[in-house]
Amino acid sequence: MLRVATAIRFLVDGPRLHSPTMSPSSQALAPLPWLTVDLPGIGGVIKRFDEDFLVEELPLYHPCGEGTHLFFTIEKRGLPTLAAVGHIARALGKQPRDIGYAGMKDAHGVTRQMLSVEHIEPARIESLTFTRIKILTISRHTNKLKLGHLAGNRFVIKIRHPIDNPLERARAIVEILSARGVPNYFGPQRFGSRGDNAQIGRAVLSDDYDEAIALMLGRPGPVDRGPPKRARELFDAGDLEAAARAWPRGTFSQQMRVCRALFKSGGDAKVAWRAVDHTMRKLYLSAFQSKLFNDVMARRLATLDRLETGDIAWKHRNGACFLVEDAGVEQSRCDALEISPTGPIFGRRMTEATGTSGALERAVLAESGISSREFSGKDCGRLDGGRRPLRVPLAEASLDEGDDDHGAFLRVRFSLPPGAYATNVIREITKGSDGL
Repeated sequence: MLRVATAIRFLVDGPRLHSPTMSPSSQALAPLPWLTVDLPGIGGVIKRFDEDFLVEELPLYHPCGEGTHLFFTIEKRGLPTLAAVGHIARALGKQPRDIGYAGMKDAHGVTRQMLSVEHIEPARIESLTFTRIKILTISRHTNKLKLGHLAGNRFVIKIRHPIDNPLERARAIVEILSARGVPNYFGPQRFGSRGDNAQIGRAVLSDDYDEAIALMLGRPGPVDRGPPKRARELFDAGDLEAAARAWPRGTFSQQMRVCRALFKSGGDAKVAWRAVDHTMRKLYLSAFQSKLFNDVMARRLATLDRLETGDIAWKHRNGACFLVEDAGVEQSRCDALEISPTGPIFGRRMTEATGTSGALERAVLAESGISSREFSGKDCGRLDGGRRPLRVPLAEASLDEGDDDHGAFLRVRFSLPPGAYATNVIREITKGSDGL
Protein backbone atom coordinates (compact mmCIF):
# COMPACT_ATOMS: atom_id res chain seq x y z
CA MET A 1 0.00 0.00 0.00
CA LEU A 2 1.28 3.42 -0.91
CA ARG A 3 1.80 5.72 2.07
CA VAL A 4 3.55 9.08 1.79
CA ALA A 5 3.85 11.95 4.16
CA THR A 6 3.39 14.91 1.88
CA ALA A 7 2.38 15.94 -1.62
CA ILE A 8 6.06 16.75 -2.25
CA ARG A 9 6.92 13.08 -2.25
CA PHE A 10 4.15 12.39 -4.77
CA LEU A 11 5.64 15.00 -7.05
CA VAL A 12 9.22 13.82 -6.66
CA ASP A 13 8.86 10.04 -6.66
CA GLY A 14 5.60 9.59 -8.57
CA PRO A 15 2.79 7.25 -7.52
CA ARG A 16 3.48 3.58 -6.83
CA LEU A 17 -0.10 2.51 -7.23
CA HIS A 18 0.20 1.25 -10.76
CA SER A 19 2.06 1.18 -14.03
CA PRO A 20 0.93 4.20 -16.04
CA THR A 21 1.79 2.38 -19.26
CA MET A 22 -1.19 0.01 -18.81
CA SER A 23 -4.27 1.75 -20.17
CA PRO A 24 -7.80 0.29 -20.27
CA SER A 25 -7.34 -0.33 -23.98
CA SER A 26 -4.47 -2.70 -23.22
CA GLN A 27 -6.74 -4.69 -20.91
CA ALA A 28 -9.83 -4.59 -23.13
CA LEU A 29 -12.55 -7.19 -22.78
CA ALA A 30 -12.14 -10.04 -25.24
CA PRO A 31 -14.43 -9.87 -28.31
CA LEU A 32 -17.56 -11.96 -27.89
CA PRO A 33 -18.39 -14.58 -30.54
CA TRP A 34 -21.57 -14.46 -32.64
CA LEU A 35 -24.22 -17.17 -32.70
CA THR A 36 -24.78 -16.57 -36.44
CA VAL A 37 -21.08 -16.46 -37.29
CA ASP A 38 -21.67 -18.31 -40.58
CA LEU A 39 -24.08 -15.64 -41.86
CA PRO A 40 -22.66 -12.35 -43.21
CA GLY A 41 -23.70 -9.14 -41.49
CA ILE A 42 -24.97 -5.92 -43.00
CA GLY A 43 -22.50 -3.49 -41.42
CA GLY A 44 -23.83 -0.05 -40.57
CA VAL A 45 -24.16 1.94 -37.36
CA ILE A 46 -26.85 2.64 -34.78
CA LYS A 47 -27.55 5.55 -32.43
CA ARG A 48 -26.32 8.10 -34.96
CA PHE A 49 -29.33 10.22 -33.89
CA ASP A 50 -31.53 9.90 -30.80
CA GLU A 51 -34.58 8.99 -32.88
CA ASP A 52 -32.67 6.06 -34.39
CA PHE A 53 -32.99 4.09 -31.14
CA LEU A 54 -36.46 3.91 -29.58
CA VAL A 55 -37.17 1.73 -26.56
CA GLU A 56 -40.57 1.42 -24.93
CA GLU A 57 -41.04 -0.35 -21.61
CA LEU A 58 -43.69 -3.06 -21.46
CA PRO A 59 -45.25 -2.77 -17.98
CA LEU A 60 -45.70 -5.78 -15.74
CA TYR A 61 -49.07 -4.32 -14.74
CA HIS A 62 -51.12 -1.20 -15.46
CA PRO A 63 -52.15 1.37 -12.85
CA CYS A 64 -55.60 0.66 -11.44
CA GLY A 65 -56.79 4.29 -11.53
CA GLU A 66 -56.94 4.95 -7.78
CA GLY A 67 -54.53 5.25 -4.87
CA THR A 68 -51.97 7.69 -3.44
CA HIS A 69 -49.26 7.00 -6.03
CA LEU A 70 -49.20 8.75 -9.40
CA PHE A 71 -47.91 6.64 -12.26
CA PHE A 72 -46.78 8.76 -15.21
CA THR A 73 -45.19 7.83 -18.52
CA ILE A 74 -42.31 9.96 -19.76
CA GLU A 75 -40.49 10.18 -23.08
CA LYS A 76 -36.86 11.19 -22.65
CA ARG A 77 -34.20 11.95 -25.25
CA GLY A 78 -30.45 11.71 -24.79
CA LEU A 79 -30.79 11.37 -21.03
CA PRO A 80 -30.16 8.40 -18.69
CA THR A 81 -32.96 7.32 -16.36
CA LEU A 82 -31.25 8.52 -13.17
CA ALA A 83 -30.66 11.98 -14.66
CA ALA A 84 -34.32 12.21 -15.67
CA VAL A 85 -35.36 11.10 -12.19
CA GLY A 86 -33.11 13.77 -10.69
CA HIS A 87 -34.61 16.55 -12.83
CA ILE A 88 -38.17 15.50 -11.98
CA ALA A 89 -37.44 15.10 -8.25
CA ARG A 90 -35.95 18.61 -8.04
CA ALA A 91 -38.89 20.10 -9.89
CA LEU A 92 -41.33 18.44 -7.46
CA GLY A 93 -39.31 19.24 -4.33
CA LYS A 94 -38.70 15.53 -3.74
CA GLN A 95 -35.64 13.32 -3.28
CA PRO A 96 -34.65 11.03 -6.17
CA ARG A 97 -35.41 8.03 -3.94
CA ASP A 98 -39.05 9.18 -3.85
CA ILE A 99 -39.40 8.54 -7.59
CA GLY A 100 -40.13 4.94 -8.55
CA TYR A 101 -39.04 3.33 -11.83
CA ALA A 102 -39.12 -0.19 -13.22
CA GLY A 103 -35.99 -0.20 -15.38
CA MET A 104 -32.77 1.68 -16.06
CA LYS A 105 -32.20 3.11 -19.54
CA ASP A 106 -29.06 4.79 -20.83
CA ALA A 107 -28.73 8.21 -22.42
CA HIS A 108 -28.56 7.20 -26.08
CA GLY A 109 -31.89 7.25 -27.88
CA VAL A 110 -35.53 7.90 -27.09
CA THR A 111 -37.06 6.04 -24.14
CA ARG A 112 -40.68 5.75 -23.05
CA GLN A 113 -40.92 4.50 -19.49
CA MET A 114 -43.19 4.77 -16.48
CA LEU A 115 -42.28 6.50 -13.20
CA SER A 116 -44.20 6.93 -9.95
CA VAL A 117 -44.39 9.40 -7.09
CA GLU A 118 -46.64 9.56 -4.01
CA HIS A 119 -48.75 12.41 -2.62
CA ILE A 120 -48.51 14.66 -5.67
CA GLU A 121 -51.51 16.06 -7.53
CA PRO A 122 -51.76 15.25 -11.26
CA ALA A 123 -51.71 18.96 -12.11
CA ARG A 124 -48.16 19.22 -10.69
CA ILE A 125 -46.97 16.49 -13.04
CA GLU A 126 -48.85 17.99 -15.99
CA SER A 127 -47.19 21.36 -15.41
CA LEU A 128 -43.65 20.01 -15.61
CA THR A 129 -41.63 21.23 -18.58
CA PHE A 130 -38.16 20.00 -19.52
CA THR A 131 -36.02 20.25 -22.64
CA ARG A 132 -35.48 16.49 -23.01
CA ILE A 133 -38.42 15.02 -21.06
CA LYS A 134 -42.10 14.95 -22.00
CA ILE A 135 -44.99 13.73 -19.84
CA LEU A 136 -47.23 11.42 -21.91
CA THR A 137 -49.78 9.86 -19.53
CA ILE A 138 -50.79 10.09 -15.85
CA SER A 139 -52.81 7.68 -13.71
CA ARG A 140 -53.12 6.54 -10.09
CA HIS A 141 -52.11 3.32 -8.37
CA THR A 142 -51.92 1.81 -4.88
CA ASN A 143 -48.17 1.13 -4.67
CA LYS A 144 -44.81 2.57 -5.71
CA LEU A 145 -43.27 1.41 -8.97
CA LYS A 146 -40.13 -0.59 -8.17
CA LEU A 147 -37.13 -1.84 -10.09
CA GLY A 148 -38.08 -5.07 -11.85
CA HIS A 149 -41.80 -4.27 -12.26
CA LEU A 150 -41.34 -4.79 -15.98
CA ALA A 151 -42.53 -7.36 -18.52
CA GLY A 152 -39.95 -6.43 -21.13
CA ASN A 153 -38.91 -3.79 -23.65
CA ARG A 154 -39.96 -3.10 -27.23
CA PHE A 155 -37.32 -1.68 -29.59
CA VAL A 156 -37.41 0.15 -32.91
CA ILE A 157 -33.85 0.63 -34.19
CA LYS A 158 -32.53 2.14 -37.40
CA ILE A 159 -29.26 0.71 -38.73
CA ARG A 160 -27.79 3.41 -40.94
CA HIS A 161 -25.40 2.98 -43.87
CA PRO A 162 -25.84 -0.79 -44.27
CA ILE A 163 -24.32 -2.61 -47.22
CA ASP A 164 -26.37 -2.98 -50.43
CA ASN A 165 -29.49 -5.20 -50.20
CA PRO A 166 -29.34 -5.69 -46.42
CA LEU A 167 -32.89 -6.99 -45.98
CA GLU A 168 -32.20 -10.53 -47.16
CA ARG A 169 -29.08 -10.91 -45.01
CA ALA A 170 -30.79 -9.50 -41.93
CA ARG A 171 -33.86 -11.70 -42.41
CA ALA A 172 -31.73 -14.89 -42.43
CA ILE A 173 -30.07 -13.84 -39.17
CA VAL A 174 -33.35 -12.90 -37.46
CA GLU A 175 -34.84 -16.28 -38.41
CA ILE A 176 -32.00 -18.04 -36.57
CA LEU A 177 -32.34 -15.80 -33.52
CA SER A 178 -36.11 -16.34 -33.44
CA ALA A 179 -35.68 -20.12 -33.58
CA ARG A 180 -32.70 -20.59 -31.26
CA GLY A 181 -32.93 -17.52 -29.01
CA VAL A 182 -30.77 -14.42 -28.62
CA PRO A 183 -27.41 -14.84 -26.81
CA ASN A 184 -27.94 -13.19 -23.44
CA TYR A 185 -24.57 -11.48 -23.07
CA PHE A 186 -24.30 -8.49 -20.79
CA GLY A 187 -23.88 -5.54 -23.15
CA PRO A 188 -20.99 -3.07 -23.28
CA GLN A 189 -22.99 -0.55 -21.22
CA ARG A 190 -22.37 -2.82 -18.23
CA PHE A 191 -18.63 -2.25 -18.39
CA GLY A 192 -18.51 1.54 -18.59
CA SER A 193 -17.36 3.94 -21.28
CA ARG A 194 -13.71 2.98 -20.65
CA GLY A 195 -14.51 -0.73 -20.53
CA ASP A 196 -12.72 -1.21 -17.21
CA ASN A 197 -15.54 -1.55 -14.66
CA ALA A 198 -15.02 -5.31 -14.41
CA GLN A 199 -11.29 -4.85 -13.84
CA ILE A 200 -12.02 -2.46 -10.98
CA GLY A 201 -14.43 -4.97 -9.45
CA ARG A 202 -11.92 -7.79 -9.76
CA ALA A 203 -9.24 -5.68 -8.09
CA VAL A 204 -11.51 -4.99 -5.10
CA LEU A 205 -12.39 -8.69 -4.75
CA SER A 206 -8.63 -9.39 -4.76
CA ASP A 207 -8.05 -6.76 -2.03
CA ASP A 208 -5.91 -4.87 -4.55
CA TYR A 209 -7.24 -1.40 -3.78
CA ASP A 210 -4.19 0.28 -5.30
CA GLU A 211 -5.12 -1.24 -8.67
CA ALA A 212 -8.80 -0.35 -8.28
CA ILE A 213 -8.05 3.30 -7.53
CA ALA A 214 -5.44 3.46 -10.30
CA LEU A 215 -8.06 2.33 -12.82
CA MET A 216 -10.64 4.78 -11.48
CA LEU A 217 -8.36 7.82 -11.44
CA GLY A 218 -5.47 7.24 -13.83
CA ARG A 219 -4.35 5.50 -17.02
CA PRO A 220 -5.92 7.76 -19.65
CA GLY A 221 -7.16 5.86 -22.68
CA PRO A 222 -8.57 6.60 -26.12
CA VAL A 223 -12.00 7.63 -24.82
CA ASP A 224 -10.63 10.21 -22.38
CA ARG A 225 -10.68 13.83 -23.53
CA GLY A 226 -10.24 17.33 -22.11
CA PRO A 227 -10.26 17.88 -18.33
CA PRO A 228 -10.86 14.18 -17.42
CA LYS A 229 -7.81 13.18 -19.45
CA ARG A 230 -5.76 15.92 -17.76
CA ALA A 231 -6.92 14.75 -14.32
CA ARG A 232 -5.82 11.20 -15.11
CA GLU A 233 -2.46 12.43 -16.36
CA LEU A 234 -1.93 14.42 -13.16
CA PHE A 235 -2.81 11.36 -11.12
CA ASP A 236 -0.29 9.26 -13.04
CA ALA A 237 2.31 12.00 -12.47
CA GLY A 238 1.69 11.76 -8.73
CA ASP A 239 0.10 15.17 -8.19
CA LEU A 240 -3.05 14.05 -6.38
CA GLU A 241 -4.01 17.50 -5.15
CA ALA A 242 -3.92 18.97 -8.66
CA ALA A 243 -5.68 15.90 -10.05
CA ALA A 244 -8.53 16.36 -7.57
CA ARG A 245 -8.95 19.97 -8.70
CA ALA A 246 -8.83 18.98 -12.37
CA TRP A 247 -11.81 16.63 -12.31
CA PRO A 248 -14.91 18.48 -13.61
CA ARG A 249 -17.71 18.91 -11.11
CA GLY A 250 -20.98 17.10 -11.68
CA THR A 251 -20.40 14.04 -13.84
CA PHE A 252 -16.96 13.41 -12.32
CA SER A 253 -17.66 14.44 -8.71
CA GLN A 254 -17.10 10.83 -7.63
CA GLN A 255 -13.55 10.79 -9.01
CA MET A 256 -12.89 14.17 -7.44
CA ARG A 257 -14.02 12.92 -4.03
CA VAL A 258 -12.00 9.69 -4.23
CA CYS A 259 -8.89 11.56 -5.36
CA ARG A 260 -9.18 13.96 -2.42
CA ALA A 261 -9.66 11.05 -0.03
CA LEU A 262 -6.51 9.41 -1.40
CA PHE A 263 -4.51 12.62 -0.95
CA LYS A 264 -5.78 13.26 2.58
CA SER A 265 -5.09 9.66 3.64
CA GLY A 266 -1.47 9.86 2.50
CA GLY A 267 -2.08 7.49 -0.40
CA ASP A 268 -4.10 4.81 1.43
CA ALA A 269 -6.09 3.29 -1.43
CA LYS A 270 -8.36 1.25 0.84
CA VAL A 271 -9.46 4.43 2.63
CA ALA A 272 -10.01 6.09 -0.74
CA TRP A 273 -12.19 3.17 -1.90
CA ARG A 274 -14.52 3.83 1.03
CA ALA A 275 -15.18 7.28 -0.48
CA VAL A 276 -16.81 5.56 -3.48
CA ASP A 277 -20.57 5.66 -2.99
CA HIS A 278 -22.43 2.42 -2.39
CA THR A 279 -24.19 2.35 -5.77
CA MET A 280 -20.92 2.69 -7.67
CA ARG A 281 -19.22 0.00 -5.55
CA LYS A 282 -22.00 -2.41 -6.47
CA LEU A 283 -21.74 -1.38 -10.12
CA TYR A 284 -18.04 -2.25 -10.31
CA LEU A 285 -18.50 -5.56 -8.54
CA SER A 286 -21.53 -6.55 -10.60
CA ALA A 287 -19.55 -5.71 -13.76
CA PHE A 288 -17.01 -8.36 -12.78
CA GLN A 289 -19.82 -10.85 -12.17
CA SER A 290 -21.18 -9.95 -15.61
CA LYS A 291 -17.80 -10.47 -17.23
CA LEU A 292 -17.58 -13.99 -15.79
CA PHE A 293 -21.08 -14.76 -17.05
CA ASN A 294 -20.08 -13.56 -20.53
CA ASP A 295 -17.00 -15.81 -20.40
CA VAL A 296 -19.19 -18.84 -19.65
CA MET A 297 -21.74 -17.71 -22.24
CA ALA A 298 -19.08 -17.49 -24.96
CA ARG A 299 -17.90 -21.03 -24.26
CA ARG A 300 -21.42 -22.44 -24.44
CA LEU A 301 -22.62 -20.32 -27.35
CA ALA A 302 -22.64 -23.06 -30.01
CA THR A 303 -25.00 -25.17 -27.87
CA LEU A 304 -26.93 -22.45 -26.03
CA ASP A 305 -30.17 -24.26 -26.97
CA ARG A 306 -29.00 -27.67 -25.71
CA LEU A 307 -29.37 -28.79 -22.11
CA GLU A 308 -26.76 -30.75 -20.18
CA THR A 309 -27.56 -33.00 -17.26
CA GLY A 310 -26.51 -30.96 -14.25
CA ASP A 311 -27.59 -27.65 -15.76
CA ILE A 312 -29.67 -25.20 -13.79
CA ALA A 313 -32.54 -24.49 -16.21
CA TRP A 314 -34.55 -21.27 -16.45
CA LYS A 315 -38.33 -21.20 -16.96
CA HIS A 316 -39.04 -18.27 -19.26
CA ARG A 317 -42.64 -18.11 -18.10
CA ASN A 318 -41.82 -17.05 -14.54
CA GLY A 319 -38.03 -16.96 -14.06
CA ALA A 320 -37.97 -20.00 -11.78
CA CYS A 321 -34.94 -22.33 -11.90
CA PHE A 322 -34.50 -26.08 -11.41
CA LEU A 323 -31.77 -28.69 -11.63
CA VAL A 324 -31.80 -30.71 -14.86
CA GLU A 325 -31.52 -34.34 -13.72
CA ASP A 326 -32.01 -35.82 -17.20
CA ALA A 327 -31.28 -33.58 -20.18
CA GLY A 328 -32.96 -35.99 -22.60
CA VAL A 329 -36.26 -35.70 -20.76
CA GLU A 330 -36.21 -31.89 -20.69
CA GLN A 331 -34.79 -31.12 -24.15
CA SER A 332 -38.17 -30.94 -25.88
CA ARG A 333 -39.15 -28.05 -23.61
CA CYS A 334 -35.85 -26.38 -24.44
CA ASP A 335 -36.52 -26.84 -28.18
CA ALA A 336 -39.82 -25.01 -27.66
CA LEU A 337 -37.99 -22.15 -25.89
CA GLU A 338 -39.99 -22.80 -22.72
CA ILE A 339 -36.79 -23.35 -20.74
CA SER A 340 -33.09 -22.61 -21.29
CA PRO A 341 -29.76 -23.46 -19.69
CA THR A 342 -28.37 -20.78 -17.39
CA GLY A 343 -24.98 -19.32 -16.61
CA PRO A 344 -23.59 -18.17 -13.27
CA ILE A 345 -23.82 -14.83 -11.56
CA PHE A 346 -21.23 -15.83 -9.01
CA GLY A 347 -22.07 -14.99 -5.41
CA ARG A 348 -22.56 -16.47 -1.98
CA ARG A 349 -26.14 -17.68 -2.64
CA MET A 350 -25.79 -18.82 -6.23
CA THR A 351 -27.09 -22.32 -7.00
CA GLU A 352 -24.20 -24.22 -8.56
CA ALA A 353 -24.55 -26.36 -11.66
CA THR A 354 -23.17 -29.90 -11.61
CA GLY A 355 -21.76 -32.23 -14.27
CA THR A 356 -19.93 -30.77 -17.26
CA SER A 357 -21.70 -27.40 -16.89
CA GLY A 358 -20.57 -27.04 -13.30
CA ALA A 359 -17.02 -28.01 -14.24
CA LEU A 360 -16.96 -25.33 -16.95
CA GLU A 361 -18.22 -22.65 -14.57
CA ARG A 362 -15.65 -23.57 -11.91
CA ALA A 363 -12.89 -23.45 -14.54
CA VAL A 364 -13.91 -19.94 -15.66
CA LEU A 365 -13.91 -18.72 -12.06
CA ALA A 366 -10.51 -20.32 -11.39
CA GLU A 367 -9.03 -18.68 -14.49
CA SER A 368 -10.12 -15.28 -13.17
CA GLY A 369 -7.95 -15.75 -10.09
CA ILE A 370 -10.93 -15.20 -7.78
CA SER A 371 -12.38 -17.84 -5.47
CA SER A 372 -16.06 -18.19 -4.59
CA ARG A 373 -15.44 -17.22 -0.95
CA GLU A 374 -14.19 -13.77 -2.01
CA PHE A 375 -17.73 -12.83 -3.06
CA SER A 376 -18.68 -12.80 0.63
CA GLY A 377 -16.09 -10.23 1.77
CA LYS A 378 -17.12 -7.17 3.73
CA ASP A 379 -15.99 -4.64 1.13
CA CYS A 380 -17.75 -6.46 -1.70
CA GLY A 381 -21.14 -6.06 -0.06
CA ARG A 382 -21.62 -9.83 0.26
CA LEU A 383 -22.79 -10.36 -3.30
CA ASP A 384 -25.67 -12.84 -3.40
CA GLY A 385 -25.32 -13.93 -7.03
CA GLY A 386 -27.87 -15.98 -8.97
CA ARG A 387 -28.54 -17.56 -12.36
CA ARG A 388 -29.13 -15.92 -15.76
CA PRO A 389 -30.48 -17.66 -18.89
CA LEU A 390 -27.92 -18.16 -21.65
CA ARG A 391 -30.50 -17.07 -24.21
CA VAL A 392 -33.77 -15.10 -24.36
CA PRO A 393 -36.69 -15.32 -26.79
CA LEU A 394 -36.94 -12.79 -29.60
CA ALA A 395 -40.55 -11.60 -30.02
CA GLU A 396 -42.44 -9.38 -32.47
CA ALA A 397 -39.46 -9.26 -34.84
CA SER A 398 -39.86 -7.44 -38.16
CA LEU A 399 -37.61 -5.73 -40.71
CA ASP A 400 -38.10 -3.04 -43.33
CA GLU A 401 -35.99 -0.61 -45.33
CA GLY A 402 -36.41 3.14 -45.44
CA ASP A 403 -34.88 6.47 -46.33
CA ASP A 404 -34.98 9.87 -44.64
CA ASP A 405 -33.07 13.15 -44.62
CA HIS A 406 -30.05 11.33 -43.16
CA GLY A 407 -29.94 8.60 -45.79
CA ALA A 408 -30.89 4.93 -46.14
CA PHE A 409 -31.49 2.61 -43.19
CA LEU A 410 -32.69 -0.84 -42.23
CA ARG A 411 -35.30 -0.66 -39.45
CA VAL A 412 -35.49 -3.52 -36.95
CA ARG A 413 -38.43 -4.00 -34.57
CA PHE A 414 -38.47 -6.57 -31.76
CA SER A 415 -39.22 -7.19 -28.08
CA LEU A 416 -37.01 -8.72 -25.39
CA PRO A 417 -37.54 -9.74 -21.75
CA PRO A 418 -36.30 -7.38 -19.00
CA GLY A 419 -32.55 -7.41 -18.45
CA ALA A 420 -31.75 -8.42 -22.05
CA TYR A 421 -29.70 -6.11 -24.28
CA ALA A 422 -30.91 -4.98 -27.71
CA THR A 423 -27.29 -4.71 -28.83
CA ASN A 424 -27.09 -8.52 -28.75
CA VAL A 425 -29.60 -8.58 -31.61
CA ILE A 426 -27.98 -5.72 -33.50
CA ARG A 427 -24.42 -7.06 -33.27
CA GLU A 428 -25.56 -10.34 -34.82
CA ILE A 429 -27.21 -8.46 -37.70
CA THR A 430 -24.35 -6.02 -38.29
CA LYS A 431 -21.52 -8.37 -37.25
CA GLY A 432 -20.11 -5.46 -35.31
CA SER A 433 -18.53 -5.91 -31.88
CA ASP A 434 -21.44 -4.30 -30.04
CA GLY A 435 -23.73 -2.87 -32.70
CA LEU A 436 -22.60 0.72 -32.10
